[in-house]
Amino acid sequence: MKMKKTIPALPVQSIKESMEFYTTRFGFAVRHHEDGFCILVRDSVEIHLWKSADESWRKRTDFTANPICSGAENFLAGTASCRIEVEGIDELFEEYKKQNVIYNPSTVVELQPWGDRDFPALDHHRNLLTFYEVGK
Repeated sequence: MKMKKTIPALPVQSIKESMEFYTTRFGFAVRHHEDGFCILVRDSVEIHLWKSADESWRKRTDFTANPICSGAENFLAGTASCRIEVEGIDELFEEYKKQNVIYNPSTVVELQPWGDRDFPALDHHRNLLTFYEVGK
């Protein structure tokens, strides 16, 4: 037995808006999309986005008898994170800095105690994508 790959699946409120954001700001291409789901790719990286837009919980008053449990509530968008391995971290950082997706203005590429260099970026819902380059 051998595990071979992982694909992050991030919650978003609008597939259409998210496809636009990920293609224009993060440089991904859309490989597949439908109303509630899409697959984005850039080089050998793949990210799945799923629609998290259930607002029915807002109408509930007794959460004990009727708990929030659809798994697609709209407040989930912006609560996910993933790490993406890259080559050329400094070039990618400059690209994303120009696209205004870096975590905040003081963000830099940092050397971590385990030897990797990384930086955080946010999508339009505030899902966290940390890009890292393995230490040499």
